[in-house]
Amino acid sequence: MSDMIALDTPPNDLEAYWMPMTQNRRFKKAPMFFSAARGMYYETPDGRRVLDAIAGLWCVNAGHCHPKVVEAIRDQAGKLDYASSFGLGHPLAFHYTNRLMTIAPDGFNHVFLAGSGSEAVDTALKIALACQRARGQGHSQRLIGRQRSYHGMGFGGLSVSGIGWHRAQFGVLMPGVSHLPHTHDLGRNAFSRGQPDHGAEFADALDGILAACDPSTVAAVIVEPVAGAGGVLPPPRGYLERLRATCDKHGILLIFDEVVTGFGRLGAPFAAQALGVTPDLITCAKGMTNGAVPMGGVLVRDTVYDSLAQGPEAAVELAHGYTYSGHPLACAAALATLDSYLEEGLFERAKQLAPVWEDALHSLRGKPHVRDIRNLGLLGAVEIESAPDSLGLRARKCADVCFDRGVFVRALGETLVLSPPLIIDENQIGEIRDAIAAGLVEAAKL
Repeated sequence: MSDMIALDTPPNDLEAYWMPMTQNRRFKKAPMFFSAARGMYYETPDGRRVLDAIAGLWCVNAGHCHPKVVEAIRDQAGKLDYASSFGLGHPLAFHYTNRLMTIAPDGFNHVFLAGSGSEAVDTALKIALACQRARGQGHSQRLIGRQRSYHGMGFGGLSVSGIGWHRAQFGVLMPGVSHLPHTHDLGRNAFSRGQPDHGAEFADALDGILAACDPSTVAAVIVEPVAGAGGVLPPPRGYLERLRATCDKHGILLIFDEVVTGFGRLGAPFAAQALGVTPDLITCAKGMTNGAVPMGGVLVRDTVYDSLAQGPEAAVELAHGYTYSGHPLACAAALATLDSYLEEGLFERAKQLAPVWEDALHSLRGKPHVRDIRNLGLLGAVEIESAPDSLGLRARKCADVCFDRGVFVRALGETLVLSPPLIIDENQIGEIRDAIAAGLVEAAKL
């Protein structure tokens, strides 16, 4: 049947697909589609090109349909389509992980592969719990997340996440989870360029949580180095350093969720390197395969891995895994993606373009109803004052105007979030700025 259907054309019946994170009934009344993509641009079914200002969903760092990645997937699909990693292996998984470790922070020499960012986060939490147990700290079972954080949609990741409406439908989730306050301090840090100067003391809230529950009962603290879905919140200067020091003092593992910031977003392979703070575990996904094939992973510091690699060789070190851990197509895509990043110097390119990106975003200061602008690396956010009794309406209107002008941005609440592919050029940065400026003018009429 599919041979008789033009599969890049939207069907007449849209009911079967229950879309994720979508107002399904609203979407299906006025659907929007992409049918092709290349480089910095999507293409709509009617042939319009749309500049991608969010890298798909924070993930297409090397640009859409990268030839090297496409060819690697095609070649691998005709050679080995699937092999389990449970008790046997295929060479590509080992070639890729060896290659990945060459860009990892010092002290990281192992990675556990998963199928997504959500799986990576749940894996990291389980590794943290298993590590504490292996160290004789089996009572260290509490986990600490942060308000306005996003750690995926698995039960573990959602439990440590801090965006209330994501959690509201699902009850209490995991027990024994606490949350640090978020770091967004509009009164002191509005329109900060890069890391805000104020707010390192937000990390001291960890001491209060530990005093209330006893530090010995806490297994791990998990934070995004830069909160993504919570509105692009860069860490205040000194904040991550304080978290690291407190965790070290009490033997608590520190997890960086780098699903968004990994693979060059801040001008270095990982935010841990860009910001100079080393955690114990790093989750990654998204840019891992340039978004071409689902994949996730957890980079594991040697001290954590060594604590679990004890006992008889016949024992399974970690009773955990997924059917698609180390999937051959994902490994092929990931290896080609990493080669492309390094061969094209995209991490360095992101670092070089960051000041241009920063200047372009902050030139929007003073436009109608702009409440705050935030940026770090090639991440950005423009926060807009809400229209009376209409939360999110102005940001949505601005995003719609941008789309009509051929620029794809994402509205989250009253914030436009931005994370363009790392191949963006200065002219395209200007296009994004100009489209947002026009959108703000229209949104101001609401």
